Amino acid sequence: MAERVISVSGAPYDGHSREAALESAATLGFTHFEPAFIVGYTEPFDETAFTPSEMTSWRSALRSSGLLCHAMSSHIDLGFEDSVEVFTGRMAFAAAIGAKVIATNAAARQREATFRRNVETILRRAEAFDIIVGLENPGDGSDSLINIARDGISLVEEFGSPFLKLNYDAANTASHRPDMDDLAGDGILALPESAHAHIKDVRETDEGWFFCDIGDGKVGCERLLAAIAKLDSLPVSIELPLRLHRNRQAQPVRRQDPVPLSTIEDSLARSLKVVRRALNHNQ
Repeated sequence: MAERVISVSGAPYDGHSREAALESAATLGFTHFEPAFIVGYTEPFDETAFTPSEMTSWRSALRSSGLLCHAMSSHIDLGFEDSVEVFTGRMAFAAAIGAKVIATNAAARQREATFRRNVETILRRAEAFDIIVGLENPGDGSDSLINIARDGISLVEEFGSPFLKLNYDAANTASHRPDMDDLAGDGILALPESAHAHIKDVRETDEGWFFCDIGDGKVGCERLLAAIAKLDSLPVSIELPLRLHRNRQAQPVRRQDPVPLSTIEDSLARSLKVVRRALNHNQ
């Protein structure tokens, strides 16, 4: 049986250099790093982040750190007229640095028709790149094509492509649909149609939703991880965007200053221990 991939997202390292993040992740014992290009979660970026020279730079940095890349987060709304070309560039970039899964949002429900047209082309290109598009549920409270697991399952089953799966994140549902009582159960429901899963935890306060060490929040990560452990090889990524929280309107709010590297490492080390123990990881 293949070793299960446990990645760390670049999101916790928001504000720190790529090299510092990679060195830290390797020191903590991670084997895989998931680059994160998520508007609102990380430093601002544009499509110049995905040029051939950046591909080369990322490959070199990963090689120097001894880390591999299995997944990349690069969220856009696939329902815009230019989404095919934008996402094609991001798929090419992800594949070039070794990723087998690229996570993105689906689309706002109002753009469903364009989304469906776009995905037909995107999937042909995904097959050419040999990369799976992992649709992720949002956390911003909007009306998306994927609001809960059942929506994502229906969408993936409808297209019936091995290159379109889910990258479900049960913690996102906490702020996206606050009336959802069983976050772990919703995440477990999505697993059969998932190619990858983001693992993070969240606490709810009067000011909104704050990300915390895995197992310390309301998601029920132990139960979710126990279900994942029964699946032979579903890869996961620990994603703890500690620099931001979501306000009561579910919108991301980033702190002015980056979180100290020592704080990030403490949280990731504790979370990695929980995940490895739950998944019976032998490292």
